[in-house]
Amino acid sequence: MQDDASHSPTYTVPCEDYVHVVEFSPFCSGSSASLLAYGGNQYVVVGTIIFQEEDMEVEGVDFNVLRAFHHELRVDALAWSPESRLDRIPMIRLCTAAADRKLRLLTSDLQEKHEVKVMEGHSSYVNHVVFEPTEGKQIASVSDDHTCRVWDVDGTESVIFRLLSPGVSVCWHSQEVFKLMVAEKKGTIRFYNLVTQEAMLSLDCGTLSFADWCFPNPIKVGAVSGNDWLIWDVTRSSYAQEKRPAHMDKARLFKVLTRVLLSPLRWSRANENLFATTGCPGKMSSQVLIHHLGHPQPVVIGCATVGSGLSWHRTLPLCVLGSDRKLCFWMTEM
Repeated sequence: MQDDASHSPTYTVPCEDYVHVVEFSPFCSGSSASLLAYGGNQYVVVGTIIFQEEDMEVEGVDFNVLRAFHHELRVDALAWSPESRLDRIPMIRLCTAAADRKLRLLTSDLQEKHEVKVMEGHSSYVNHVVFEPTEGKQIASVSDDHTCRVWDVDGTESVIFRLLSPGVSVCWHSQEVFKLMVAEKKGTIRFYNLVTQEAMLSLDCGTLSFADWCFPNPIKVGAVSGNDWLIWDVTRSSYAQEKRPAHMDKARLFKVLTRVLLSPLRWSRANENLFATTGCPGKMSSQVLIHHLGHPQPVVIGCATVGSGLSWHRTLPLCVLGSDRKLCFWMTEM
């Protein structure tokens, strides 16, 4: 993969500071625009975004800031609640994780009401958070403390799963909300039943950086392990059906302050065969590769300055990567 094969971002949006995490809301906002949030050093910005592919009157991309929230520490992880909507009575609800090992539930009516609920329980870094996708009444988090914890939004810890190594990612089933997928650093991906609080199935591979559950088709699971990406069909085998090299640099991680950040694999919300991985081929740049299961090579190779975070649009084949004072968006064909 040569640098001259890299695609410039399809769109960019300027930011005031370095972007550490960025997330499209995977839920309908109740308006024609999508919700998008990004965070960095002591701040979270929430806004609406719409692209010319969605509205012919838009020239390129239109991003409108709804609110900027002060955050006590740098934002390490961020998740959207399905309760976030802009129609009827507007409400924004997000969950963040920071280096103090605490979760923060941010709730705002975008006027005068703004609440922050702090949730404590993890004893080490929190690597990933996610909301239950139908009603948003629960949050799951995984940590370097070898636990996955499920919280009610009132701050009560309802379930704790003890892991054998640090938890790197957690996903809810898109339709059967009693199922939770937890990926551990040492290479095990377990599927838990939240009713019985028991493991139902496990997948194994080498050391994991990240794993994601395909939202459009949850029989598919993808992960980054070592220098490869792997894809499973969970109805067929506990062994990966596909395994290919991802980024040329073996580690594919970089450090910000004292924290080691691992590169994710994220499935597209719009196409079950489309996913993206990120890496760090150079000291000052990060690579984003967009893969299609029907193609032997990446369909898009992009590059961003000190890139961080990775998220897909809810309906478009478009992903975003945070960068130094900007957001970078890549559009691809279905």
